[in-house]
Amino acid sequence: MHKYILNFALIWVAFVAFAVAQTVDLTIDASRPGAKIDRNIFGQFAEHLGYGVYEGIWVGKDSTIPNTRGIRNDVVNALKAIKVPNIRYPGGCFADEYHWRKGIGAQRPKTLNPNWGGVIEPNTFGTHEFMDFIDQIGSEAYLSVNVGSGTPQEAAEWLEYLTTDQPTALAKERAANGHPAPYKIPYLGIGNESWDCGGNMTADYYLSQYKIFNRFVRNYNPAQQNADKMLKIAVGPGGDEPRFMEWTDTMMKGWKNHTWSWDMQGLSMHNYTVVNWENKFNSVGFGEDEYSRVLKETLKMEDLINKHSAIMDKYDPKKEIALVIDEWGAWYAPLPGSNPGFLVQQNSQRDAILAALNINIFARHADRVRMANIAQMINVLQAMIMTDKEKMALTPTYYVFKMYVPFQDATFIPVTFDAGKYVHGDIVLPRVDAVAAKGKDGKLWLEITNVDPNQAADIDLTTIGNSAKSAVGETLTAPMVDSVNTFEKPNTVVPKPISAKAQNGKLILKLEPKSVTVVSIE
Repeated sequence: MHKYILNFALIWVAFVAFAVAQTVDLTIDASRPGAKIDRNIFGQFAEHLGYGVYEGIWVGKDSTIPNTRGIRNDVVNALKAIKVPNIRYPGGCFADEYHWRKGIGAQRPKTLNPNWGGVIEPNTFGTHEFMDFIDQIGSEAYLSVNVGSGTPQEAAEWLEYLTTDQPTALAKERAANGHPAPYKIPYLGIGNESWDCGGNMTADYYLSQYKIFNRFVRNYNPAQQNADKMLKIAVGPGGDEPRFMEWTDTMMKGWKNHTWSWDMQGLSMHNYTVVNWENKFNSVGFGEDEYSRVLKETLKMEDLINKHSAIMDKYDPKKEIALVIDEWGAWYAPLPGSNPGFLVQQNSQRDAILAALNINIFARHADRVRMANIAQMINVLQAMIMTDKEKMALTPTYYVFKMYVPFQDATFIPVTFDAGKYVHGDIVLPRVDAVAAKGKDGKLWLEITNVDPNQAADIDLTTIGNSAKSAVGETLTAPMVDSVNTFEKPNTVVPKPISAKAQNGKLILKLEPKSVTVVSIE
């Protein structure tokens, strides 16, 4: 009997120790503002891939699903709420096999989509439909032009078709197709992964092609000829292998010596969170081991940005060229029963933590990272939204983006804290992460991520220059690390209110395990 009592006592002591929150001292120094956190780091990516466009965005004008000119209303309303700054379109690998003329006019040919499932591409969603979509959600276009299988002339004619206000044949064709006024195109990507699916080019060869496309693919919109010029973004690295370090060096050295006839405003970088490309982890039904290993992998984004930024700094110490991380996010095994080429996966509380960690990394590098696009927006990879015919569910990642809205175009504010350690087996991670910013609304905003899935955290908050009296905001957590929102149970992982008031001169925020929290501080 005594043995059982002793064992129970030991278990109870262990449980109490396990459950007690650890205290983290965190200081915000609002007297030392940093760079602007460009709202474009919250950009999205919509590729002709799986159900990302067809069903995710486009259902057709005759659909019983409520829509406006064929674009589903529920998706539009959800995306408006997170204030999507820009959408990269039409790809991805798809972009370098996309010929824009097939997606305009009344008669559109059916073509193949060989990259993603080998399915039929009906081309019913094309240039005008995309521009209508971004107008409906209040976003901006980040177009990718076809360098791999296209020509400079094809790309140049697409931009003339889109942007000229002169009565050219292309402008008249645009008007005949329903849009007399020129479109505004703020961002242009020249190629995609040209080192791989975009043509298997060497850095030197791509640079030679980039110069040609850059010279002849012009924006003619009168409103974009001065301060509001279209920014051109070159293909950049896809990792930290020697070939990618050399790629960045080649592009930046080329830019450093560029002449009047070409230029570059951004260099892209792609980095997915994948522990093992040959045996990808599952997006559902996983435990703490997979949780910790995925988050360890995603934190490598910091080192990757540092390495390529160092090369960029060598040629561009004033940081004129933006590092554009226009493909990022978690890539898991496709859901059982789905077309493997459609990249369908679920989105869990783990992905909410992953998204917050990456956004914080981007914010800390706000002087160089001025644009990013999570992959992808709807029904593909780490999506904001999942749809199934008339049904729609918002993912944990969606709610993270919604919570971070006050950080769009906010001013970075330094935060110091002892992150502590979260240990699982041989994995050691920072237990907490945090960023702060002064929003355009004048408020001081703080985000804190508690990575530890088991232990709560008490944040003992100090603000330099004034006393924090209260904090109010939202926190996002879930019963399990693999908790997801489904069409049947769409509210398993949703934000809930959180608040705190100062006591004895201190403001203490109590954070649940595996949580993302955003508060404004008064």
